[in-house]
Amino acid sequence: MAYPLENALFQWEEGWRELEAISDPRARRLADRVVDAVREELRRRIGPTFTAAELADLYGRGTDWCQQLAIDAAPALSDPQSLADAAFYLYLRGATDFAGGRQLIV
Repeated sequence: MAYPLENALFQWEEGWRELEAISDPRARRLADRVVDAVREELRRRIGPTFTAAELADLYGRGTDWCQQLAIDAAPALSDPQSLADAAFYLYLRGATDFAGGRQLIV
């Protein structure tokens, strides 16, 4: 069963908002380190050519691996799931059928 893109978008956008709200420079650097690690792993797992639905399906299969990357990259951070969500949101920008915050109908 496919993971609903609308649900994923809600979670990813919330993660992005939380990332943007980090005002402490040290905490933001650590958060960015986690987001970068997750985005790099997304490149490995799904590749450079993907649809928004494929990314949502990957998300729906679980993000435990994101938790581990967060622990490895910045163990002092308290909310690795929101950072994983932010990373998925940023990676979504590269989807072949997604642009400007909306899904393209092709």
